[in-house]
Amino acid sequence: MMTTPDGPPAVETTLAVAGMSCHSCVSHVSSALLDLDGVVSVQVDLSRGLARVRHLGDAAMLDGLIEAIADAGYEASPTT
Repeated sequence: MMTTPDGPPAVETTLAVAGMSCHSCVSHVSSALLDLDGVVSVQVDLSRGLARVRHLGDAAMLDGLIEAIADAGYEASPTT
């Protein structure tokens, strides 16, 4: 488990993201996620259709991540 500079633990969530077709899509998804409070870092893999998000461990955060991606125009779901 990673900790943020302030000390609280961060967790990693991997989401499958549908609808991305170019590097501009990657930028839109990354920006949408980074705009959320509590997000520490984002890595989006276009070829695999995945977004790996490190964020503060809040129970409501998953819904917020999915909603932010939807607001950017893409569909997301947690990977299993």
